[in-house]
Amino acid sequence: MSLVKRNRLFFPNMEDFFGPDWFGGISNELNTLPAVNIKENEKNFELDLAIPGLKREDFNIELDEHVLTISMDHKTEDESVTDSYTRKEFSYSSFRRSFTLPDSIDEGKIDASYKEGILQITLPKKEEALPKPKRLISIGK
Repeated sequence: MSLVKRNRLFFPNMEDFFGPDWFGGISNELNTLPAVNIKENEKNFELDLAIPGLKREDFNIELDEHVLTISMDHKTEDESVTDSYTRKEFSYSSFRRSFTLPDSIDEGKIDASYKEGILQITLPKKEEALPKPKRLISIGK
């Protein structure tokens, strides 16, 4: 089984039409969706999202009706005052990614960690979805 990216409904995001430079803005790598790697092994799926420079508290991970949604809202402000000049800069970055989980996932045991710029989400498989060991069957008389 595989994880499926959930498609947007009805209307696309305005960023799909206008890039970050459309109105003279500055391009920021956090304005785009983070890259995600999905690995499957015998016992679980692992999602790795590359999102450096943030804290665990910046992320929201929700599960609703077999849909795992990962989102982030990050706001920074910087103000400098020198002589008669004041400069204040702020930025706001956010993203939202959703994945439809297969029935083989044990939703009660999903775990997440954030270390060295990588958000890792572990999706364990249910016991009945794990591969069974080989069994020899004897032939009766």
